[in-house]
Amino acid sequence: MGAKILITGGVNSGKSDHALQIGDSVPGDKIFVATARPMDEEMSSRIEKHRLGRGAHWRTIEEPLDVASVLDGGKTGVFLLDCLTVWTSNLLEAKGADGFGREAARLASAVEACRGTVIMVTNEVGFGIIPADERTRAYGDRLGMLNRKMASVCDRVILLVAGLPIIIKGG
Repeated sequence: MGAKILITGGVNSGKSDHALQIGDSVPGDKIFVATARPMDEEMSSRIEKHRLGRGAHWRTIEEPLDVASVLDGGKTGVFLLDCLTVWTSNLLEAKGADGFGREAARLASAVEACRGTVIMVTNEVGFGIIPADERTRAYGDRLGMLNRKMASVCDRVILLVAGLPIIIKGG
């Protein structure tokens, strides 16, 4: 069984770059699971920047909703899921809170069962102020619960601050 790693931090803190460094250090096929959809020009630019930064040896699977299926079965290799933050938004929009809960549980099970190395990137939304509107609070609550669940099934949890990794769990 490969390692299970969760990388969290603020926006533009270096999470994705750190995840790629870890993934590149592990032998095996490299699979990048992209959850973002190019909804506007700025997001398209971000996606392209990430794509260029990871290199041709990473095979990209664009999956905005059913990320658990990418990990299902006896697959090996390195799976980098970027990111849980966008995935949460996608699921809440497509399937609502109940559907999100089911998919989050399914993802946790798939991560635990995966024989390969799984690296997940997420944003830490719990450091800011409590949002003023109900929808944003509900989103932050769901993402916070998902982050806790994923941290519980991972061997290692890393917090990125200003590009510097801080080990929260594991070695």
